[in-house]
Amino acid sequence: MHTSKPPAAPTNLLTDARRRSFMVRSLALGLSASTTLLAAPAQAGNLVLGQPAPPLTLNTLDGRHITTTDLTGKIVVVTFWASYCDPCREELPALSEYAGSHKHSGLEVLGFCIDPPDNIDEVTRIARTLSFPVGFLGSPYAGDYGRIWRMPVSFVIDRRGRLVDNGWKDDQPVWNQERFHRVLDPLLS
Repeated sequence: MHTSKPPAAPTNLLTDARRRSFMVRSLALGLSASTTLLAAPAQAGNLVLGQPAPPLTLNTLDGRHITTTDLTGKIVVVTFWASYCDPCREELPALSEYAGSHKHSGLEVLGFCIDPPDNIDEVTRIARTLSFPVGFLGSPYAGDYGRIWRMPVSFVIDRRGRLVDNGWKDDQPVWNQERFHRVLDPLLS
């Protein structure tokens, strides 16, 4: 007696359609989740005013290492800029003048340049005109401050090491007289 296999079941189009739909939804959800996870550091959503500021170390062009936590007791402005950024080039002289005239009150500015290192001649030329130390960031990522995607952007740390101004949340991030008076003057008095 010869036995044969039962005929193959017909393809269930409904099951195939459900499977495809499930896969498409899963892929879309995965892409959405990964985009959200990757975008979070760019916004640095974990910065909280009044909480300890994330530490940063500036490796200056002249070889010094200045850490924000070493400046406790001073008002610290951490600013990110680039030589090719026109708003940065406009604000740097004003920030330098303000910093120079308020150094005696305990103001320190740390300038993190995001230019590539091969642009050292231009960065050094600009740094020579400033009253505060400058160094290369080395990467568009600044630790807990996130990915530097907008320039200029600055953050202010009070004398107790707490974040008191989050540049990501400032609609007008360029330093000017109005911003000096609004953000820095109260901290320096």
